[in-house]
Amino acid sequence: MRTDTRRARLMVGTIGALTAAVLGLSASPAAASGTYSGRAYVYGGGAFADDWNDEGIVSTGTNRQSNATCLWQKILWADGKLAASGIDGDFGTGTYNATRAWQDLWEGLGVDGSAGRDTWTQAGKWLRDIDGNGAVDTYIGLVRNFTISRDSDGRYHFPDGSGSGRIAGYDYRTCS
Repeated sequence: MRTDTRRARLMVGTIGALTAAVLGLSASPAAASGTYSGRAYVYGGGAFADDWNDEGIVSTGTNRQSNATCLWQKILWADGKLAASGIDGDFGTGTYNATRAWQDLWEGLGVDGSAGRDTWTQAGKWLRDIDGNGAVDTYIGLVRNFTISRDSDGRYHFPDGSGSGRIAGYDYRTCS
């Protein structure tokens, strides 16, 4: 059944990507580019379906030690690419390799080992409102799900590897 679920997710992702491509063709270049928001934290507002289309980079050279990196590691963990012990907010070799493996799952996504705009956009497709209250509350992973929320200022909150609540910021690291 896991294979069927994975296939269904890939099919939904493909349909979503085709829809986004068609809509992107009708958008102006600036609207379609999804440039980085410049905020100090992983941000969302309005409908959460496109919240992560303008996130900054986390990589071995950019925002390496941050809570945004910690959130990215939580996504890798949920999708079975990183062990829970690797969720520490430090984008090292293990996270780099796990990111490359994660990127390789998605056709058309470049495999460069850094989580930039396109990678965050792909991950954002799996944010869901499970309880029906109109707010994002779950990341649906290939292997496991985790609780995630967005506060009134648009900042994303999530549990780190040990279950402690964190805010996904680019300029600080409290995950360890």
